[in-house]
Amino acid sequence: MITRLRVYTLLFIVFFIVLLIRLFYWQIYNGSNLSAEARTQYKQGRSLSAQRGEILASDGSWLVASGQSWLIYASIPNLKNDPKKIAEKLAPILIESEDRKDILEEIDRITSLLQKKDIVWISLKSRISDDIKNKIDELKIEGIGFEPVESRIYPEGSSSAQILGFVGKDDEGNDKGYFGIEGFYDLPLSGKPGFISRDADASGIPIILGSSREVSAIKGVNLSTHIDKSVQFSIEKKLKKGIEQYGAVSGTVIVMDPKQGSILGMSSIPSYDPSRYWEYGDTFFNNPAIFSSFEPGSIFKVLIMAAGIDAGVIKPETICDVCSGPYRIDKYSIETWNNQYHPNSTMVDVIVNSDNVGMTFVGEKLGPQMMFEYLTKFKIGEPTGIDLQGEISPKLREKDSWSIVDVATASFGQGIAVTPIQMIRAVAAIANGGVIRRPQVVEKIVGDGWEDVINNDSAERVISEKAANEVTLMMAEAASRGESKWTYKKGFRVAGKTGTAQIPIAGHYDEEKTNASFIGFAPYNDPKFVMLVTLQEPSTSPWASETAAPLWYSIAGDLFTYFGIQPEN
Repeated sequence: MITRLRVYTLLFIVFFIVLLIRLFYWQIYNGSNLSAEARTQYKQGRSLSAQRGEILASDGSWLVASGQSWLIYASIPNLKNDPKKIAEKLAPILIESEDRKDILEEIDRITSLLQKKDIVWISLKSRISDDIKNKIDELKIEGIGFEPVESRIYPEGSSSAQILGFVGKDDEGNDKGYFGIEGFYDLPLSGKPGFISRDADASGIPIILGSSREVSAIKGVNLSTHIDKSVQFSIEKKLKKGIEQYGAVSGTVIVMDPKQGSILGMSSIPSYDPSRYWEYGDTFFNNPAIFSSFEPGSIFKVLIMAAGIDAGVIKPETICDVCSGPYRIDKYSIETWNNQYHPNSTMVDVIVNSDNVGMTFVGEKLGPQMMFEYLTKFKIGEPTGIDLQGEISPKLREKDSWSIVDVATASFGQGIAVTPIQMIRAVAAIANGGVIRRPQVVEKIVGDGWEDVINNDSAERVISEKAANEVTLMMAEAASRGESKWTYKKGFRVAGKTGTAQIPIAGHYDEEKTNASFIGFAPYNDPKFVMLVTLQEPSTSPWASETAAPLWYSIAGDLFTYFGIQPEN
């Protein structure tokens, strides 16, 4: 009896110890996890999306606005009609097409979604308009519902598309900006999402006297840009007309304030509609102004000439003693673009005549080391740092690898690659008295009751003011007396240069296809703008003087009026 009592006592003690251990484990060691699980049984929560910031033109009007659209969904268990019959009612409204083939494809798509048995809720289409929602509401289809979603509104349609970018979805289904301003400033535009939590019973119904907590979403900031709608409208309209008129494959125009680096307008064709970006291929999204590289040809000559003058190896009045005919370098013969030669040309004549032999003379005076140093000063071979997502930068040949042939061809803009934004930044330094600025699209960030101006403090001196002024006068002579003189608007003080470059393919140059460019600024004594026009593969003429130059002056005519630029006398 005593032995049995001892056994029971021992078992009781063991049981009590085990119970204490379990209580310690539940209450102390794993208490926080169990509390969290308990809270999930009576706590209900969801995130609150933040409204995306808007993008504004320089006058405060919208380039991109935020609005509301709708997501249409199906609650599969609540569908009363046959999926195909529902699809036949929805398809013609959702795709807004009268093409029978398109409608049938949409019917098949919706039917396959509605026939899924392993899910309860499925999205049929996102970002539909109020008008489409109202039409579907009138059908009173049980099991079909709507949820409000934020959408981006583009008041100007596809205008500025490649500057703006678009808003798509990331891997988790959240809104995300891609390309252009939307991609570069995605974080400040997105804002900060909020969260709401509250007590609910087992069936999910909120408990009236239960606790609740809400963290409000913070709206994304607005961005005020330097983009001038008048400038943008002009360049887009004229570029489209120019591409058609000259039979070009594509084209790009950039207008920039050389003193501040502000981008006043930027357009490339072909383009896309950012509100329907999914209908376009990926090749449309990369902005050629910052993404596509090309050999600039003769517009590059002004940079080499500026380097030579600043380095002191030449002066505007220096005589070219090799300009009487083709010039032999290694096994190559350097010739002029029109096979006409000008003995005893000054450096001014070399720019006016766009003389390749004369530029080779300048290149030899500089030499490979000095040429590399000046190209680096002009920041050729490095990104501009423009505030647009997607910029690339072709590499500059390594400093110690320049041959005499490389120096010669680079001196007239072949064998070297730039992007349009790099080219206009470099020439803008000449227009700005020798000081280079970083191109900038967004001027300031605007919140509720506050704004923050984005200072462009990137000014760096590249060449002396004297050298810049001398090259400016040479460009003015080229504009009024060069091969594009027939397009020159007399009295408007334009400094400019044409450029016709052969297109490299498979290790050699295409003998027929060219890229045509014109770059210039006005008025040259106090520039209000610098503009680059490039046309890829114009078919009416391979020469920039007959394609890019007249297009430049066509746009410039609008800018002269808009900026109040008056002709002399």
